[in-house]
Amino acid sequence: MTFLVDKDTKILIQGITGTQASFHARRSLEYGSNIVCGVTPGKGGSEHLGVPVFNTVKEAMQKTHPEASVLFVPGSAVKSAVEESVEAGIKLLICVSANVPVNDMLTINKILAANNAKMIGPNTPGLIVPNQTRLGIFPENIHQQGHIGVVSRSSTLTYEAVLEVNRSGLGQSAVVGLGDDLVIGMNFVEALQLFHQDKNTSAIVMIGEMGGSFEEEGAEWYKNYAAKKPIICYIAGDDTTFSKTMGYANDIITKGHISFKQKKEKLKKSGIIVVDKINQIHQELSRL
Repeated sequence: MTFLVDKDTKILIQGITGTQASFHARRSLEYGSNIVCGVTPGKGGSEHLGVPVFNTVKEAMQKTHPEASVLFVPGSAVKSAVEESVEAGIKLLICVSANVPVNDMLTINKILAANNAKMIGPNTPGLIVPNQTRLGIFPENIHQQGHIGVVSRSSTLTYEAVLEVNRSGLGQSAVVGLGDDLVIGMNFVEALQLFHQDKNTSAIVMIGEMGGSFEEEGAEWYKNYAAKKPIICYIAGDDTTFSKTMGYANDIITKGHISFKQKKEKLKKSGIIVVDKINQIHQELSRL
């Protein structure tokens, strides 16, 4: 297994009969993902996209034994959807949903920790292992199988990072979008730990953003880790990004206290290779 999932991982789609869920579930099935069932309350007993639909995750677990769940539910329903999945025994969740209330996310993280479960997101493009499985909304056609892990806070720049890895000719072992909300599930520390444990990953590309301390926490973990794999990082933004009226949410909360320069310097001191432009990533990868 590579980075949490592989081609055999059994996948559940919560909210499978919705428009967006249907569109992306179909693409994932065509990619070869092992989607075994879906859940939409009130539509249990039917079939959608060739897979059975259940009213509850508990029923789906009893019949098809899914190992991971992709959430295509309204932001306000994410907390109950997570509770339902975790109670049924699912240990990995991918939350594509946006607009999840911050207080709900604080509760969700407590639920995940108490049950040794992981959630990527919310507001994430998901997780993809090239040529094996796709959980989420990634444009699957841009990915190439290889040995570079990609982890990103910025959904759009994740795709740019993938293209940079392709330009190096190395391909990706797995790509994970952490989501760019204020409170998220999996963070950089957890993702970097998993990539370091993954035998199929030889180096990591990390895409960060201004605001918050997620990147610094990842750098602190990396600095103290003995068997380091090379990390190349790009931080989106600059010292003019912060604005009380239009800045990133995390910048507003920290009142611009953590500057763009400070963030980059901390990453460099940890041993991470920091590039000034995203199109320099493939050049650094070529030097490894």
